[in-house]
Amino acid sequence: MGWRAGIQTLVGTVYPTTCLSCGTPVEGEAGLCSKCWLGSNFIAGLVCNTCGGPLPGASLQEELCDACIQTPRNWTAARATFLYQGEARKLVWQLKYADRAEIATAAGPWLLKALEPILPENPVIVPVPLHWTRLFKRKYNQSELLSASLAKKGQFQHMPALLKRTKRTPPLIGLNRAERQAHLLGAIKVQHKLVEQMSGRHIVLVDDVMTTGSTLGAAAEACLSHNVASVRAVFLARATKND
Repeated sequence: MGWRAGIQTLVGTVYPTTCLSCGTPVEGEAGLCSKCWLGSNFIAGLVCNTCGGPLPGASLQEELCDACIQTPRNWTAARATFLYQGEARKLVWQLKYADRAEIATAAGPWLLKALEPILPENPVIVPVPLHWTRLFKRKYNQSELLSASLAKKGQFQHMPALLKRTKRTPPLIGLNRAERQAHLLGAIKVQHKLVEQMSGRHIVLVDDVMTTGSTLGAAAEACLSHNVASVRAVFLARATKND
């Protein structure tokens, strides 16, 4: 392994690490330059405890947004790294469709930082699954790349095969929550051979973007139908009504 490390050091010297978004050389590990960092709308401050969306003001207790008050979630808590806008939207698109796996690698520390306020003891990290037909076409599941990066950074157990899509759903973009939930009914199941391994454990679901939360709700429901301690979630980006 020593010669590989030496080659990586040499490559890093000849080809400086560049910004994931604009390609500008940056120091240290792969990440963002200062301009793209500022344009990525990282979420900070008060957020809704169950969907991770930003809230105005400050509070010393857990708060919920109006949507989560009106329609309670079936998971315990969730957080997101940044808003699905600007540079962040560009990064998510490139990770999802342009085979930019290095974005997921860089996102591990971002996801861990976002998750820390709601991090359970001894979590199991689980990606939201793709249907096999989409996985075959895309060649990879971007959520699994993100979950693997988070699990490695936090030294958590990673269980990428825990959930599976049992039916292919149509594209959900543009659909409201009720329409999404109808399409997702029974679409995600737990792999029977892994049920015992999840019993009594805290599950952390990982996805690239949360919009209405319907997909996350279906994944959480699949987990909650078995004997888990809790279900929480973390996303690379959180979409808002205006996105």
